[in-house]
Amino acid sequence: MPEIWLNYGSTDVVLDIKAENLEQKIDADGKTISDSEIKAKLESLDISKPTEFVILNSSESVRKTLSIILERYEEKSIPKPSILADRQIMNAIKNNVPEYDHISEFSNIVDSNSKLVFLGEMEFDGLFGYETIATRLLKKFGDELMLSAYEKRKSDLPSPGQDVENFQIANKFSEKFDILGIEIIANSKGMDDLSVGHPSSTSSMSKSFTSNATKDIGKHKTMIISTGKESSNSTLNKSLSSLWNCSDAIKNDGLGILVAECKSGIGSDSIQSVIDGRTDIEHLKKPSQYIDGMENLLYINEMQKKFQFGLLSILPTHYSKKLNMISFNGIKQVMDYVLKNQGQKQKVEVISDGARTLLRQNT
Repeated sequence: MPEIWLNYGSTDVVLDIKAENLEQKIDADGKTISDSEIKAKLESLDISKPTEFVILNSSESVRKTLSIILERYEEKSIPKPSILADRQIMNAIKNNVPEYDHISEFSNIVDSNSKLVFLGEMEFDGLFGYETIATRLLKKFGDELMLSAYEKRKSDLPSPGQDVENFQIANKFSEKFDILGIEIIANSKGMDDLSVGHPSSTSSMSKSFTSNATKDIGKHKTMIISTGKESSNSTLNKSLSSLWNCSDAIKNDGLGILVAECKSGIGSDSIQSVIDGRTDIEHLKKPSQYIDGMENLLYINEMQKKFQFGLLSILPTHYSKKLNMISFNGIKQVMDYVLKNQGQKQKVEVISDGARTLLRQNT
């Protein structure tokens, strides 16, 4: 019986599955860059001027890059820069640099007297195709333009890894700011590449990201999907991207089970309002304002016409039921459910790094 370890928050859980039930396990592959190559790519970053680093997500590759940057400051005897981060990831950043006391909450992009350098790892996104520094800035600071980007969505189905019109809205929005970005592409084995420059230009790494992450595997009846890293399953809203990344390879009437701890809860006012019964899906088709997570509700509604969802998380079962998802409270229960409802000989596709894997049916 093979043991397959899947990320679940800050820990891993083991999926005990018989060899005859395992169709295949999809892992990350491709060449990663070394620490010396990372340092060489960061040489173009001018640290002689007052600089503040804004950390956009707390993935391992982001933390590693930050550590290399801080080492460079120390080597050159330059005073340490300030580090800014959203409140929900501040503790993770502080734990990475425990003796560093220059960490505070990031709230405003225009009031800094220093050069702002945004540091983030690229992922796929159902609305924009990609989640980049530019799209994160648009979501945080561009309320009116976010509504326009939402209205220009390709359809009510997710478009991860695709070139969509509204991606350029984010890039153009970022151009109004005199800032720098360090954009990273990575997988569970390490860092593929990074780019230093304005966020409107570093987003061009998306083509390389798609090339490295895409796998043509055909259609499959049952899929168990882990996001692959804690920073991608902190909330349900964030975790759903991993499901969309793999959805093209799930058969009609199939089953996609998402393994995501969601220790920070729902992470979306839109999804919470549907769970609480304060709004309905039809209202989200043409809203008067954008509220974070609206697109995921549309995707849930449309995708459930094709296949069934399951969710292993710490969220209350009530939440899953409101979203018409099968709720699981343990990884063993996931496998038991598959074998009971789909037969003892059912083959299962297992995805270990869903946030950075893009599955396509064979063309």
